[in-house]
Amino acid sequence: MTEIFEGVAWVCGDDIDTDQIYHGQYLPLTDPKEMAKHAMEYVPGLEDFVSKVKPGDVVVAGKNFGCGSSREHAVICLAENGVSCVVASSFARIFYRNAVNLGFPVLECPGVNKHFKSGDGIRVNPKTGEVENLSSGEKLQGKPVSGLEEEIARAGGLLEYLRKRE
Repeated sequence: MTEIFEGVAWVCGDDIDTDQIYHGQYLPLTDPKEMAKHAMEYVPGLEDFVSKVKPGDVVVAGKNFGCGSSREHAVICLAENGVSCVVASSFARIFYRNAVNLGFPVLECPGVNKHFKSGDGIRVNPKTGEVENLSSGEKLQGKPVSGLEEEIARAGGLLEYLRKRE
């Protein structure tokens, strides 16, 4: 896992469900590059996400990000677009587990989406939990990722982590 993530913030609200992140109509797609073309297109205000997101950018969300179904596609399409991590006030448990299992960094930071607007610069240190708004200079303290989550991310996901332990 990279120590520090820095990019542009893409801000959304509370209760963003997996159908908004990656709509069910695209479930037949299996190529991650094709899946990536549909990321966030149902999130209010972020309909143009795919055409503007850059590698290293960060999704900043409110409470219960990733609620809804248990599809891994929601994580895969963000990662395939180069999103470095998601920082949210809280995550739906299934999205959080899918992210960790796929080695995709997620960080909880209560109220984070109230301190950013889309387009702000953001720096995230998952190891310390520090989140900084580079546009305003404001620093927030989130919950650092656990040592095990960091090991899983460094390995490339849970399956690779388990293979390396054999």
